[in-house]
Amino acid sequence: MDGSVVWRAALLQALTLGVVAVTLASLLDREFFRSWGWLAGPGAWAACALFTGAVLRLPLVPVLAGAALAGLPSLVGVALDQHWLGAPLGVAIFAAWCGRLAANRRVAVA
Repeated sequence: MDGSVVWRAALLQALTLGVVAVTLASLLDREFFRSWGWLAGPGAWAACALFTGAVLRLPLVPVLAGAALAGLPSLVGVALDQHWLGAPLGVAIFAAWCGRLAANRRVAVA
């Protein structure tokens, strides 16, 4: 696992998620998220993950797969009506996934 990539992925994913969340929350009303949150949340998560993967020069399809798997803990938070409960855990899992992708990439190149 590439520890440098883990930390950079975690920071970048958390930062981009924060920016997107604040931007969407300031532009859209609460009713939008009640009606369309099931699509907006995973869409924002995936877009931020793709951005993170592109910045870190990781293969984007595996990055998207990792983002999908890492986003699953957020479902527990949603079920408990605590939306952001799973986000920190999801970011950590996603970052570890990116670290593993980077290590595999390095082995494949060598």
